[in-house]
Order: sequence, then structure tokens, then C-alpha cells
Amino acid sequence: MSTPIDLGMPRSGLADIPTLAEGRAPQTKKEFTSDQEVRWCPGCGDYAVLAAVQGFLPDLGLRRENIVFVSGIGCSSRFPYYLDTYGMHSIHGRAPSIATGLATSRPDLSVWVVTGDGDALSIGGNHLIHALRRNVNITILLFNNKIYGLTKGQYSPTSEPGTVTKSTPMGSLDTPFNPVSLALGAEATFVARTMDSDRAHLTGVLRQAAEHRGAALVEIYQNCPIFNDGAFQLIKDRDSQAARLVKLVDGEPVSAGTDPDRRVLVREPNGSVTFVPEAEAAGRPVVVHHAGDPDPTAAFALSRLDDGTMAHVPMGVFRNVTRPTYDDLVREQVATAVQGAGRPADDAALDSLLRGQDTWTVS
Repeated sequence: MSTPIDLGMPRSGLADIPTLAEGRAPQTKKEFTSDQEVRWCPGCGDYAVLAAVQGFLPDLGLRRENIVFVSGIGCSSRFPYYLDTYGMHSIHGRAPSIATGLATSRPDLSVWVVTGDGDALSIGGNHLIHALRRNVNITILLFNNKIYGLTKGQYSPTSEPGTVTKSTPMGSLDTPFNPVSLALGAEATFVARTMDSDRAHLTGVLRQAAEHRGAALVEIYQNCPIFNDGAFQLIKDRDSQAARLVKLVDGEPVSAGTDPDRRVLVREPNGSVTFVPEAEAAGRPVVVHHAGDPDPTAAFALSRLDDGTMAHVPMGVFRNVTRPTYDDLVREQVATAVQGAGRPADDAALDSLLRGQDTWTVS
């Protein structure tokens, strides 16, 4: 008989995945680096993300054969070629669906999705939101450069209004998606944002996402030097980023800037939030960040601080909560059905249950 999963107990996203054998030397970045030539444009932010992932994966202590990267179509989707793990360069927008099947059928795998703002939010929009709402145990890295890079410079679902591209010569008229807001609206249990050029922050967020059990989405601001160069320069420039970046720290007040110009986020009587000078915040309801709040309302409000002006750009983990995952629930349901049928919960019995008597052999 199979052992039922205790769905009420918080579990790591890596709980069922085999680790390195005892006594084996730790793996290195080199072991996770494939022999394929990395082919992105010079200066592309993808290089920095790839280096961070290759350097971070050994720290998980997992066997390489139990790690899978699935990608769709786009510049970022070349990612699986450059990692010496299992991987699949799949079809446009459908990586979350393929990853769902893998995570559901193979609990011994750490399943990652690498996608871009076009791949994930245009043709892949429905696949993304349903993977998030189902809370499939996968980690999704969404590279956002606010442009289509592989097809050479068309506007994307995250391009700002007025963006002039080959497909919008008079400027984009579309209202862009905010990927973090979208993920929170889809009830994702882990939502974060980081940046390609901040190695320490990127690595820290990746670790938390990998350890989370459930659907984790990490938006990564990533520069495209050819078709949208400098899209994030305001928050990368050392002279301006301190005033603009809002670093989310669980359990601490939400603030921006440094002394003596520090500003804190306060809640207004009408429920909205606004930044005020720290000296003026005395006696006012200062917003304290709680990533573990089961109600996503406050996290959603934080996600709306970001706009095209980049006056205030929150970075970090917006939400990190626990609820049963789709893949755990499916496996529990199958085990219950097999046991209810009075058969041993083994592979042969499951195969018999699923096939029934109405089968055909086509030669």
C-alpha cells in the first residue's frame, strides 16, 4: 500500500528528489556547464543569469540527472542547451504544460521552466496562469526585457506604451502586463522579482524559489542590448538606483532611498499606499512586508508601485505561502483510486486500472 502524502505539512520543493550519494564530493559549476557554445548577442543579460544558475545549482546538492529545464521559444529558451542536466527546448508558450506533466508524473525531478516575456505572456499566457493557479511544483524563470529579441525587435506584452519597434512604428498602444501582478492574481504561491546584474540578489531569490514547494515564478529584469538597450538603466545606475529600488525584506517596513532621504510606505485612509519621508511617518500606519500573508492583497499593492517611470521598483520576494500542490494532489488521488479498487498500489495495478478492458492495439 502507498503511504498517503500529508498535505497539511509544509514540505520543501526538493523533498522527494534524490541528493548526491553520501561521501561524494560536491558538484561544481563546471559539472553543470555543457559543451555547447553559448550563442547570445554580446552584452545580453542572459549570460549573467546563466552564470548565476550554473553556479547556484551545485549548492542544491541534487543529482544532475534529477534536474530538468524546459523552455519554450525565444532567446532565453536556448537555456537548456547550456546546462549539463536534462532539458527540453519545447514549443512556443507551452513549456509550463510540459513541465506540469513532468512534475506530476516524476516527483523525483526538480523541474524548471525558462521563458521570456513574449513566450510566457503572449501565446503562452493561458498555460502560464493555469500552471500558477494549479500550484504545480515547478520553478518558472521569466526573463523580461520588454521586447521580442529572437524575432528581431517587435514589441512584447511588457513593452511600455509608446514603444517604437518594427511592429509599432508609431508607438505601441497596448497597456503592458505587470508579470508580478499577473502571477499574484493567478494565486501563485511564490512570486519574486530580481535583476540580471545583481548576482547576489538573483542567487538568493533562486534558492528560495527552488526550495519552495509549489508554483514559483521569478521575474528577472534582463537587458537586451540590441533591440531594447538600457530599458532598466534607471535601476541599474548606481547614482539613481538607491532612490528607486524598493528592497522587500520579510518582516521589515517597506522603504526606498537612503538616509537622510529615506522614504517609507504608509497606508492612506482610503486603503491606498504611498511613500512619505521617514520623518513624516510618525503615527501613521507604516506598511510592513509579510511575504507569508495568505491574503495576496498587500503583495498585489506592492506590485502596483512599479510603473513605466520606475520611480519605485520593488525587488525581492512578494509572496511565499504554502498550500497543497497539484502534483501531490493528483498522486494522492490516483493512490486512493487504486486502493479503493482493492488492488495493490504498484505499477502493474495502476496500469490495469487506467487501461481497463477497452483497449486496442494498432499495428
